[in-house]
Amino acid sequence: MVKDNKVIETMLNHKSIRDYTDQKPSDEIIEKIVRTGQQAPFASQLYSVLLSRKGNIQFGAPLLFTICVDFHKMEKIMEKRGWEAITNDISILLMGIQDAALMSENMVIAGASFGLGSCYLGAAPYRAKKIKEEYNLPDRVFPLVQLVMGYPAEEKPPRPRYPMDFVLFEDEYPELDDNKINEAMKVMDEGYLAQDYYEELNGKIPIKDDEKEDKYTYEDYSWTEHISRKWGQRYPDSERILEQLKECGFDVE
Repeated sequence: MVKDNKVIETMLNHKSIRDYTDQKPSDEIIEKIVRTGQQAPFASQLYSVLLSRKGNIQFGAPLLFTICVDFHKMEKIMEKRGWEAITNDISILLMGIQDAALMSENMVIAGASFGLGSCYLGAAPYRAKKIKEEYNLPDRVFPLVQLVMGYPAEEKPPRPRYPMDFVLFEDEYPELDDNKINEAMKVMDEGYLAQDYYEELNGKIPIKDDEKEDKYTYEDYSWTEHISRKWGQRYPDSERILEQLKECGFDVE
């Protein structure tokens, strides 16, 4: 039997927080969170963290972190060693995304250990040009994700996740039959409905296709319909993200 474990308990209790108190974390706590982020596994430490404590931060949080893929620093180090980067930008970005994503997750866990809540803002890559201007970023630095953090002013339960047999596949990827898919959808949808998640968030995504009828109310609108509308309507082509990458000095065309 697995014994009680505070780290596991903290991770399993994770949820996004969208309402914060006015209390501000100390500089010591902030530095400890970032230092813990640095200790995540990495390919080449292709990351940097931007911090803002000014302005109207989303959800009233006192801290806004922007975790970036950063090849600018690596190029400076390589220059000192007499090397020039010839690796293609797609490979650099894939390694950098791993580095920055793992760092940000460590920061979330570290923050939770200090009683802080957080919420990822995943649209940062589509706002890269604006973020670059705000923070005076050099080329070869790309904002991957933003993270608001502070002391929670709300207490929410953890959000549902897929059942284990829809996630953990040993030796080979199984055929996903209707029963398995339906059970996974049921777990997610019933879990979110039980928490009134989308109704409280007023988070129903409108249907853009005039030929599709919206038959859902908040009594039955839940995760699988929400996520289907999201990926069934947003970003139909790659031009927008390629433009943002180009603005930050990455060539992936």
